[in-house]
Amino acid sequence: MPELPEVETVRRGLNRLVKQYTIQGVEVRWPKVVTNMTPAAFNQALTGRTIKGVDRRGKYLLFRLTGELTLVSHLRMEGSYYTAPAKTTPGKHDLVTFHLDQDTDLFYRDTRKFGRMTLVHNAKVMQVAGLATIGPEPTEQDLSFAYMKKILNKSRSHIKPFLLNQDHIAGIGNIYADECLWQSKIHPLTAANQLSDAQIEQLRQAIIHEMERSIAHHGTTVHSFTTAYGEAGSFQNELDVYGRVGKPCRRCGTPLEKIKVAQRGTTFCPVCQKVSEK
Repeated sequence: MPELPEVETVRRGLNRLVKQYTIQGVEVRWPKVVTNMTPAAFNQALTGRTIKGVDRRGKYLLFRLTGELTLVSHLRMEGSYYTAPAKTTPGKHDLVTFHLDQDTDLFYRDTRKFGRMTLVHNAKVMQVAGLATIGPEPTEQDLSFAYMKKILNKSRSHIKPFLLNQDHIAGIGNIYADECLWQSKIHPLTAANQLSDAQIEQLRQAIIHEMERSIAHHGTTVHSFTTAYGEAGSFQNELDVYGRVGKPCRRCGTPLEKIKVAQRGTTFCPVCQKVSEK
């Protein structure tokens, strides 16, 4: 699943590719992709709207449109966007085509068909499922030590699933959870409410730093992620633990191990990352 750095990379690409373009029509080939209206109503509501820009909240893309509307798009597992010249024949997995002016089509491609789109008035964006309870962005400005300490101390979860919960912090998925825990030397099965103040701050800094680094590398391409330009990211070449099971830890040389935590494959160093208590 594209995580925050990948979605942010897509957002930046879309702003360069389709900002200020006007939608002339929409074709929906998989009706379930639109959550709150029929394909015909979706086409009618979007035709004539201009894309003012694309924002992001967590893993959600927010297409800001004229007429005080926002198209909320969640890529889920395999969703992606790309542009092509007008009248380009859609591919097998192209579920939606936005026909734009300037002889351009914007395609939404999704091999797994898990992605979803919801068109709402601007005032109701934060009422969309998944956004209503979403946590702060993993930035220095938004993710404070005080906030992290408060929610960690209230949690009864292991730290790995805690990080994956979008209600706690927006945008972290399996890849970056493993990376941030390794960076801060915290075992993924450590109880969230057992972290010391020093560990909380180390984890906070690791989260912020890893997100910034990955965005600078245009995200991580492990399976199929591509930018809006159809290009792969490069942060997979910088990963310290994810996808490196059995390989030596970059800190101590111990072979990395993999376990299941909350049904998610989790790679860690058994020496550097010890389960600790306050």
